[in-house]
Amino acid sequence: MQAKSLFKETFEFKETRGLILSDSRQAIAKAISSLRENREKLERYARKNPKFLYSLTPIKVDDDTPLVAKIMAEAAAKVEVGPMAAVAGALADLAVKEMVSAGAKVAVVENGGEISAVSELPIDVALLAGDTPLSRKVGFRLEKFPVGVATSSATFGYAFSLGEADSVTIFSKDACLADAAATAVCNAVKGEDCDSAVKHGIEVAMSIGDVKGVLIIFRGKVAVAGEIPKLINITGEERV
Repeated sequence: MQAKSLFKETFEFKETRGLILSDSRQAIAKAISSLRENREKLERYARKNPKFLYSLTPIKVDDDTPLVAKIMAEAAAKVEVGPMAAVAGALADLAVKEMVSAGAKVAVVENGGEISAVSELPIDVALLAGDTPLSRKVGFRLEKFPVGVATSSATFGYAFSLGEADSVTIFSKDACLADAAATAVCNAVKGEDCDSAVKHGIEVAMSIGDVKGVLIIFRGKVAVAGEIPKLINITGEERV
């Protein structure tokens, strides 16, 4: 992400780590507080409801469920995955909302690779796709906001996947839905017939309401559908 003339701060607590970008130091402090508080609320909720942590299918939640768990469950239900598939995006979205409430004109939170952004300036983000040739070589120029960007993979990182895609990157209205959708699409890309697998992944992605676009990398094949941000060469530029 471009950081010229903006404040940038990394964060890390337990498994949560990432970067915050803003025109306001106060907004960054608000974001960090939001990330910490909502993670703690989610941990307390999960201790009482352990199925929420481990289910690979949607979970119904009660009205008194913490907001972070509610939006995770809602996003997961839309794409038929477990709620934890949306955790990083949900935390990022809630932090960005706090930043905007604090008056930030640029509010970007990258949480474990998932990005939530509201900005008056274009934001450049790198494509992280493991050892594939495009990883960290190309990226996207985000210019329409709000936006959520999330990537799921069956071949790199720690996230569990039922599919085989090298990477699935989803662009959506928010990071929570993008996060859950990336998992669902990644689960769908598998099989010996590469063309059929990628076609199925595209169909699944574009059938999800509020998904704007998708980029899939599978066994050397790259497929794009819907509306995705401008592709850029990021080699040598300041980004995350």
